Amino acid sequence: MLIRRRPSWALPESAATPESVMLSRRSLLAGSVGLIGAAAMPGLALGAASDDLYPVKRNDSFTLDRPISDERDVTTYNNYYEFGSSKNIWQAAQALKVEPWQVIIDGMVEKEIRIDAHDLIRKMPLEERLYRHRCVERWAMAVPWSGFPLKALVDMAKPTSGAKYLRMETFKDASVATGQRAFWYPWPYVEGLTIEEATNELAFIATGMYGKPIPKQNGAPLRLAVPWKYGFKSIKGIVRFNFTDKMPTSFWMEVLGSEYGFYANVNPGVPHRRWSQAQEQLLGESTYRPTLMYNGYEEQVAHLYKGMPQNKIFY
Repeated sequence: MLIRRRPSWALPESAATPESVMLSRRSLLAGSVGLIGAAAMPGLALGAASDDLYPVKRNDSFTLDRPISDERDVTTYNNYYEFGSSKNIWQAAQALKVEPWQVIIDGMVEKEIRIDAHDLIRKMPLEERLYRHRCVERWAMAVPWSGFPLKALVDMAKPTSGAKYLRMETFKDASVATGQRAFWYPWPYVEGLTIEEATNELAFIATGMYGKPIPKQNGAPLRLAVPWKYGFKSIKGIVRFNFTDKMPTSFWMEVLGSEYGFYANVNPGVPHRRWSQAQEQLLGESTYRPTLMYNGYEEQVAHLYKGMPQNKIFY
């Protein structure tokens, strides 16, 4: 007899917003919000080539131990240094043109691929996942991401046996992304994962959220979601996936390598050099709660770092 054991992070569906409620809410929005009103809502993307794909079916294996964060909070409070260092960049990000959006998949692969992001999205197995998100600055949120497993992109790329890392790169266009005029930062934004991390079941490329295409300020059209890591690993506006045998030097490693390392896994017991990581504050809440090891995904990812020294794993 086959007995299926639920992972530690997979709580009953009752712990998450019921799908019927979500779908009713989406129907209400679709029927009651006109074009002008919709354009004014920071979480609603209009006219993208893949709009018709959403909402996508939820994967019930990924549930939460906390309420889904309010959509307006998530779409108006976020980091995107390409548009400035404040948390209020959502309006500035609307200047970014996300169509057409060419994506390059190259490096140690069988054959280089150049493809429009929306064509790529249509090739991928889309689903919705409920994930925790934890910022190194100690704020947190819970988001219904739509997208596809990063492993699906890795499989499509067909990396060679010598590829050990996946290096990701964001767009560079200082004419619209005014934060990129800050010459002291090493643009474009770069992030990376080991191949083992990139093919882990949790690694996800987000293309939508809250049942709609992902807004520009949250990383349209492609962003990384790796929920066991601090948020600065979640690169937005990706234009390149490069497979390499060398560990990438990420944006924050280059800016402040003494505080931000390559792995950046969540551990409440390892403080940031300037503050504790023992607690976190959910958007919309006034109180703090204990931070979870690996942001609550220890069972799924701890084996990736077995034998590594803590200071290397977590920063």
